[in-house]
Amino acid sequence: MLSYLHGFHAGNFADVQKHGALSLVLSMMQSKASGIACFDTHAGSALYDLHSERARKTAEADSGIQRVWQARASLTSPDWQPLLDILAQCNQGQDGLVNYPGSPAWFRQCLRPQDDLTAFELHPAEGEHLAQWAGSGRLRVIRQDGLAGLLRHLPPRQPRLLVLIDPSYEVKTEYQEVARTLEKAWQKCRHGVYLIWYPILASGAHEALTSAVKTGGVHKVLTSEVRLRKPPERGMTGSGLLVVNPPWGFDTRFTAMLNDVAGDQVLNLSHHMDWLVPE
Repeated sequence: MLSYLHGFHAGNFADVQKHGALSLVLSMMQSKASGIACFDTHAGSALYDLHSERARKTAEADSGIQRVWQARASLTSPDWQPLLDILAQCNQGQDGLVNYPGSPAWFRQCLRPQDDLTAFELHPAEGEHLAQWAGSGRLRVIRQDGLAGLLRHLPPRQPRLLVLIDPSYEVKTEYQEVARTLEKAWQKCRHGVYLIWYPILASGAHEALTSAVKTGGVHKVLTSEVRLRKPPERGMTGSGLLVVNPPWGFDTRFTAMLNDVAGDQVLNLSHHMDWLVPE
């Protein structure tokens, strides 16, 4: 479970979907002034070097965020702009995209004075990098299991909640564990917004998560799935997100964002969105 390093996959097509959704949800939630308690259960490192040996070994960003960046002038949805602005800030003085922000960086770039972030990371090296980057302030780094840690910190003191659950799923039992944690978290804070990422695999292993959520007690669960039109022989064939309590209008706006990049000139994928569990 501690062998996974996101540096090999940073900026891939799944990150585009996941961080696009995260930036949109944050923007929509921050249209209201009340504070938001943000939790990142599997935070990883804050920044990734897309020119590093790890990143170049897989070169997944080349067919992911790099293509979105190259196509940015043709993107029609205005909801891409916050994401593009953060990428530009992280790459000031660079020739193109060199640095890619991990989820803690996406969160921190958007935090207002009334918001805060708790980031969990169990991997020793990743946790050390994250803690050094975070420094002091409203970003709290906790080096422990994020699923158990999340439950210990709920309900939050702020009136609103946003949670990103993004494990590696290296261990097959994580699918069921995530489903159980989601239900327990939702019982503690039913008004919270929860984003749960999962890989779509040819084996269908991800269906253990979606089936458990569908038959569980959580209500108002939207699912967004993107699938590569030319999937690899091994690895992910797509990427999925469960969005619990999505802000009103999120489905329409996020679909518009993904429609911008679904064509063969950008990410060459298909997108399907539907209610896994209605309200």
